[in-house]
Amino acid sequence: MEFGIQFFPDVGPDEKSAQDYWNESLYLAEKGEAYGYGHVRTVEHYFHPYGGYSTNPIVFLAAASQRTKTMRLITGAVLPIFNHPLKLAGEIGMLDAISNGRLEVGFARAFMAHEFRTLGRSMDESRARFAEGVEQIRRLLEEENVTSHGEFYSFDKVTSLPRPTQKPRPPFWIATTASAESQIAAAKGGHSIMTVPIGGPGQARKVIDTYREAWTAEGRPGKGRVMIGLHMYCAPTQEEAERRAKPRVENYFKTLLDAHLSYQGPVSKDYPANDKMVDAMRRATFEDRMKNGVVWVGTPARLREQIEGFVEECGGIDKISLQINFHDMPADEAEASMRLFGEEVIPYFKKKYGDAP
Repeated sequence: MEFGIQFFPDVGPDEKSAQDYWNESLYLAEKGEAYGYGHVRTVEHYFHPYGGYSTNPIVFLAAASQRTKTMRLITGAVLPIFNHPLKLAGEIGMLDAISNGRLEVGFARAFMAHEFRTLGRSMDESRARFAEGVEQIRRLLEEENVTSHGEFYSFDKVTSLPRPTQKPRPPFWIATTASAESQIAAAKGGHSIMTVPIGGPGQARKVIDTYREAWTAEGRPGKGRVMIGLHMYCAPTQEEAERRAKPRVENYFKTLLDAHLSYQGPVSKDYPANDKMVDAMRRATFEDRMKNGVVWVGTPARLREQIEGFVEECGGIDKISLQINFHDMPADEAEASMRLFGEEVIPYFKKKYGDAP
């Protein structure tokens, strides 16, 4: 099992400049490698303090590749619905080359209504565009002289450059939270899954079980690969950890809720559970999230116990991506938490479970 770090900006210019946020994140990525973290990940979002500083994960990961030597670089995730497959395939090949073959590519459908509206995409096309985009990108990376006539994009006899450094291509991850259809499709494609346990380990287990059952039904060896992402803050005492983390966790979810509520429109057929998710976010408190295991905040001993129970309830997890500098957290505070976790938590799980492939 591998621990890594995730950067998900939830700030605007009045709270922290993009220059400060990304320079701090590069510093933390470099330190993270020294403290035993195995990957660095960031997202793609637009136009809002919820994620809006991170419009292109590949740009940040290219910079991070030059500040690190061994960490895997994971897009968590890129959005095919807002990117031409020819452009995205070329960028993936380029980053795989720059990083000497350390890239892993996570794809997501996108879920923020304001992004669809502003970028001129229909939420009702989300699933179809996603499936077509991922498959076209896969072919462009694995094959030469590719011809594809899709519903949304078509091209003839294209060889994408640069060719991937990893053969046949970087590993793919599919982001999924509530849709069994997405989990089954990931297994059918032979891809890994990344998820956010918004309902705690019980909800995560349902996602993972659906994926693994579909993986086995396809006759594939092993169980596939699973990554989860959540907030983490580690401190010498429980009181300090909760005092420092609580207002920033609350601000993160407030920003997320505001992004969801910034556009009110009809429910999309591709997002039937959105209203329920928004309602659950509105009602949940920091204490609820602590109790349900949605955030990991505490002493090293408390976190070891919590993580061990979470992993066992989920039937095993391959990668855990920790959000360490959420909201306006200063870099030195995020580093202290990350260092303590790296010194007193990661070695315990490396001994217990070993490293993830």
